[in-house]
Amino acid sequence: MLQLSLWSLILKRHLDVLLCHDDELEGRRIAFILYLVPPWEKSDGGTLDLYSADEHFRPQQIVKSLVPSWNTLVFFEVSPVSFHQVSEVLSEEKCRLSVSGWFHGPAIVRPAHHTEAPLPRSPHIPYDHEILYEWVNPVYLDMDSQAQIQEEFEERSEILLKDFLKKEKYQLLCEALENKGIQWSSRGPANKRLYETAEEDSLPDIPKKFLQFLHSEALFLLLSNFTGLKLHFLAPSDEDEDAGEGRAADAAGNSGPKPEQEETEQHTASDPHQPDQPDNIPEAQDGETQNGSGTPVCAGELRHWTHGHYTLVHDAQATEFALDLLFFCGCEDWDPEYGGFTSYIAKGEDEELLTVNPEDNCLALVYRDKETMKFVKYINHRSLARLRKHPNRTGFWDFSFVYYE
Repeated sequence: MLQLSLWSLILKRHLDVLLCHDDELEGRRIAFILYLVPPWEKSDGGTLDLYSADEHFRPQQIVKSLVPSWNTLVFFEVSPVSFHQVSEVLSEEKCRLSVSGWFHGPAIVRPAHHTEAPLPRSPHIPYDHEILYEWVNPVYLDMDSQAQIQEEFEERSEILLKDFLKKEKYQLLCEALENKGIQWSSRGPANKRLYETAEEDSLPDIPKKFLQFLHSEALFLLLSNFTGLKLHFLAPSDEDEDAGEGRAADAAGNSGPKPEQEETEQHTASDPHQPDQPDNIPEAQDGETQNGSGTPVCAGELRHWTHGHYTLVHDAQATEFALDLLFFCGCEDWDPEYGGFTSYIAKGEDEELLTVNPEDNCLALVYRDKETMKFVKYINHRSLARLRKHPNRTGFWDFSFVYYE
C-alpha cells in the first residue's frame, strides 16, 4: 500500500534549473507534479525533460519534454531509470509554480550501480627543466617567488597564479583551441556531468605540447615547490625538510644542473620537446604513497564549457587527498553570474568552502582532503550575451588535472 508523503510548493524563477536526477530516495515509489502556472510556452523553458537510459541504468538522452500547463497533473514511477530534469526557466516575467511530492511504499530490489572507469592515471613524462623556460612566466621560476607561493599555499590550501604562461605562448594556445578541426566529445552521464572533452589525437601541436607540459617531470617538481607536496622524489619530505631544504627549488628554478643530474640534463636540453629515455632519469624512491602506487601520478583532460554544461556532486567522487590543477583559456569578459565556476564543499554540507572563477591565463591549485567535494556550476542562458562581444566564443576551455602524491 502506498502512502502520500509531505508535498512541497515549488517556485522556479528566471534561470532556475533542476538538473538530471532519478528521485530514488527513502522508499519513493510514485512521483507527482501538479502545475499551477500561467499560460506557458516551450520558449519559456522550465520543461520537464525525461531521459532514456543505457544498459548500465545511466541517463542517455532526453526523449520527451513536457511543457507545464495549468491544473495538469504529471506522475511517474520512481525507478533506477526514472531520470528527469527541469530545464532552465528562460522567461523573465513568469514564474513556474508547482506542487510536487511522492507516494511511498515498501522498498524494492534495485540493480547494483554501475561503477564507471576513472580517468587513467600516469606518472610524469621525463621532460627536464627546459620545458618550464619554454612555457612558464619567469616570475614563477624564481626561487624566492616559489617559497612565497608555498608559504601562502600551505596556509590556505589553495592559490591562484595569474599570468602563469608567457604571454606569447598563451596567445598561441588560445588560437589553437579555436581550431575547427578539434573533435569534442560530450562527457556524461547527465546525472553526474555534462561538458565536452577534446579528442587528443585531433589537437593541433600547441595544445598537445601543453598537455605534455602538464604531464612533465619538471612540472611535477615545480608543483612540489609551489605546494610543499611530495610530487617528485627530489621534493623534500617532512622528515628531510631541514636537511635537504632547497634541493627541489634548485632543480626547478635554477638553470645550472646539479652534479647528479648533469648527464641527464645535457642529454635532453638540446631538444626540450622530446622526452628523455626512462633509463636516463633516476628511479623514484620506494615506499607507498597516498595513491597507493609508490609513485606520484596525475590524470586530466582538456574541457570545453558552454551554455548548459555543469558537473554535479555525486557519491562516486574520489575520496582521496589530491591536488587539483585548473588552467583557464578564453575567459575574457566571463561573468560569475554566467556560472562555470568550480565550487568546493565539505561532504554532507551545502556551504561553499571555496569558489574558483574562470580567469584568462590563470593557474588555480587547490588541495582537497577525503571529505571535500567539488562541482562546476551550471552555465546559464546569460552566458550567451557574451557572443555579442566575442562572436566566435560560445564558452571557454580549461585544462583540468589532478595530481596524487
